[in-house]
Amino acid sequence: MSTKSAFIAVTGRPNAGKSSLVNLLVGEKVAIVSEKPQTTRTRINGVLTEGETQYVFIDTPGMHKPRNKLSNQMVRSIKDSVDDVDVIILMTDAEKKLSEIERSLIDSFKTRNVDVILLINKVDLIKDKSRLLGIIKEYSELYDFKEIIPISVKNRINTDEIMPVLQKYAKEGPHYFDDDLPTDQSEKVWLAELVREKILCNMLDEIPHGTAVYIESMEMRKNRSGKDIVDLGVVILCEKASHKGMLIGRKGEMLKKIGSLAREEMEEYFGCKVNMQIWVKVKEDWRNKESVIADLGLNAD
Repeated sequence: MSTKSAFIAVTGRPNAGKSSLVNLLVGEKVAIVSEKPQTTRTRINGVLTEGETQYVFIDTPGMHKPRNKLSNQMVRSIKDSVDDVDVIILMTDAEKKLSEIERSLIDSFKTRNVDVILLINKVDLIKDKSRLLGIIKEYSELYDFKEIIPISVKNRINTDEIMPVLQKYAKEGPHYFDDDLPTDQSEKVWLAELVREKILCNMLDEIPHGTAVYIESMEMRKNRSGKDIVDLGVVILCEKASHKGMLIGRKGEMLKKIGSLAREEMEEYFGCKVNMQIWVKVKEDWRNKESVIADLGLNAD
């Protein structure tokens, strides 16, 4: 039996629902999700293998105007991701007006003359459905989209129409990833991202974007009863001493909350108890230091 594969880049503005879509299509949580922009920092490959066909979804950071060296790397990652793919998904937010960011993305599609599928997300929030026709018309005048599908990832509206469209782009060739794996991310990176997700969901706007998380140590052992236990050493980087105090919180309450929420998902993933130690360290202006960005694996190379 010959095998097929399809590479699909998922692009769009921040908070359009790209990571939620990839998680839905893959059937597992491979990318963290929050309501804050630029939640996704690097290119993440979500992998779905159905019989002979393997779909690789490239979840990209939300397109934005760079403000530091980390942002520059994120935008570069987006541009790199749309090269040499079989099809691109442009995901938009039905509640928001067409932005200059989206116009810029569409202009880049024109130079590549690539097939693009437009997904208009969050249609469940539009009370006057006639507005949807206006949105479709506006985007249609800018590009010859191969398909336009109004969806709601949250409420699963029309999401079952996406895969039949993507099947058309599968080409004969090898499977590039293990058929049983839902992502190419390392386990340590995924665990660190879980912690960062909880920071994003629980901290004030200015703090989360100045934080990074990495796993310093990970070891599985048996406890006295012979049951498995995972020991994790987690480091949270922040840019200011004042941010460190906020991350820790009064009597350590915020750090305990972040750790508890992350541990809950980790224990479900491992199927055993997780013992996690978290340290908060200050590294001023790390988002403008290329060596730190590279050490954290956040560069586009």
